[in-house]
Amino acid sequence: MGFRLPSIRRASANHGSSKAVEVPKGYLAVYVGEEMKRFVIPISYLIHPSFQELLSQAEEEFGYDHPMGGLTIPCSEDVFQNITSQLSGH
Repeated sequence: MGFRLPSIRRASANHGSSKAVEVPKGYLAVYVGEEMKRFVIPISYLIHPSFQELLSQAEEEFGYDHPMGGLTIPCSEDVFQNITSQLSGH
């Protein structure tokens, strides 16, 4: 019997459809990096100081008007994955 730890999930995008990929309950979609890659993360990350720093940077850069219509994090994909990897315990 196993269990799954919450971890960062990269959403698979269906480029032929404008239909948004559904986000599971307890998760949040964010857009990261120059290519605005979409990641689905546990909402529990929002309380961690390192993630709150990313949110502060997003507020400074975008205010509440995010270009992708969802939460946009203004950092590189590598930095984001490093932070979320630490938060997930990997």
